[in-house]
Amino acid sequence: MFYRINTKQIAVGSVRIGGGAPVSVQSMTNTDTRDTEATIEQIKRLEEAGCEIIRVAVVDAEAAAAIKTIKNNINIPIIADIHFDHRLAIASFESGADCIRINPGNIGGEDKCIKVIQAAKANGKSIRIGVNSGSIEKEIRKQYGVSAEAIVRSAAEHVRLFEKHSFTDFKVSLKASSVNLSVAAYTRFAEEFPYPLHVGITEAGTIFTGTVKSSAGIGAVLSRGIGDTIRVSLTGDPVQEVRVAWEILKSLELRQRGVQVISCPTCGRAEIDLIKLAEETEKALSAFTTPLHIAVMGCPVNGPGEAREADYGIAGGRGQGLLFKKGEIVKKTEEKNLLSELLSILKEDGVK
Repeated sequence: MFYRINTKQIAVGSVRIGGGAPVSVQSMTNTDTRDTEATIEQIKRLEEAGCEIIRVAVVDAEAAAAIKTIKNNINIPIIADIHFDHRLAIASFESGADCIRINPGNIGGEDKCIKVIQAAKANGKSIRIGVNSGSIEKEIRKQYGVSAEAIVRSAAEHVRLFEKHSFTDFKVSLKASSVNLSVAAYTRFAEEFPYPLHVGITEAGTIFTGTVKSSAGIGAVLSRGIGDTIRVSLTGDPVQEVRVAWEILKSLELRQRGVQVISCPTCGRAEIDLIKLAEETEKALSAFTTPLHIAVMGCPVNGPGEAREADYGIAGGRGQGLLFKKGEIVKKTEEKNLLSELLSILKEDGVK
């Protein structure tokens, strides 16, 4: 584990962010918030996948009012995503939102920001200052262009406004669709300010492209010890965002949740259908929450060694394979039975 930069701690409902708290996983619904039934159903699926904070779009007063019903039927904190209308931020707090996300640059000026700050104070809630490369104020963009410095200067202006009005229960995001620009902005901000950071790559893309960009960008920021909560942005089912986020955290050994499947890239030595077996194993274990390393290896070169190092493992041979548990061989079986036998062993051991 590498060193993490310490930041001020804030609360988003029951979840602590910053100050040494674990890096939390967020997502955002893509349902119409006014359709409370659909939104609640999606949030419950996200909870099962490991989502710890959820954000919903608040497009009008009806959506703000819907937060009350949604909050009463879910188990994780809820953030209201606000643009342009400060009154929706205030209404969302009154409906029970644990936090709001605003871009102070499009909320209508300092007087509107002050009203939002006052509402947060009155309700004992927190705020996310969300700055994007695409919404940098005109004067800052004119001076710095679209750059990391411009993103940080924009965020700094908002931070100082909040400080001026004695409100520091906020976190900050400095997102761009460019990985390098995002990494530079987060790094620069962390050098200057002590506030917790929400890390992500905005408009990352589809499941495949977005996963690669988000892993590269979020991973690069976290590996610098920067970041207190993350959201992977993907064009698709938000459940995939949560799964990718957890894989990033597990890869960096920052959090552990569920099974991590280790499998070799295959080569001409493989004597079983390793690709199929690895994919089926990962799918079968996707709902497990117990932190485990399971190796699925396809040949006798590295297979037995890797399988012994994992909590459980499969080492394939010619149409058959060995099942390992904590470094010891527990069974030899035909290829077609390897996954079912592994699942049986996990069940016997009470792994869920």
